[in-house]
Amino acid sequence: MKKSILIIDDKPSIGQVIALYLSSEYEFHYFDNPINGINWLQEGNMPDLIISDIYMPEMKGTEFLSFVKKNELFKHIPIIFLSGEEESSVRIKVLEEGAEDFILKPFNPLELKVRIKKALK
Repeated sequence: MKKSILIIDDKPSIGQVIALYLSSEYEFHYFDNPINGINWLQEGNMPDLIISDIYMPEMKGTEFLSFVKKNELFKHIPIIFLSGEEESSVRIKVLEEGAEDFILKPFNPLELKVRIKKALK
């Protein structure tokens, strides 16, 4: 059975690129904002990993991270941030707050693949 990855990014093309390169190995669920992702989680869905952007409408990825890491049901799920945020202090903050990894956009899908495998060990 394939591992499940939740992708949250306000740009559908990001989810499409990830799925294009990794769909043979993983099952993907995509939402364009964190609120829809939270609703999906609260319906009882449990992904093996979450990939999220930081800056999105309605809710920031940092707020989503806080929700996941404070919730007993979800706090074990590794989160990889995939963002264009170049400010080192922001990247450090999300890593300190529980993110598994941080990858800058534009990204290399093969690098993402390696980091996903590492996070799922």
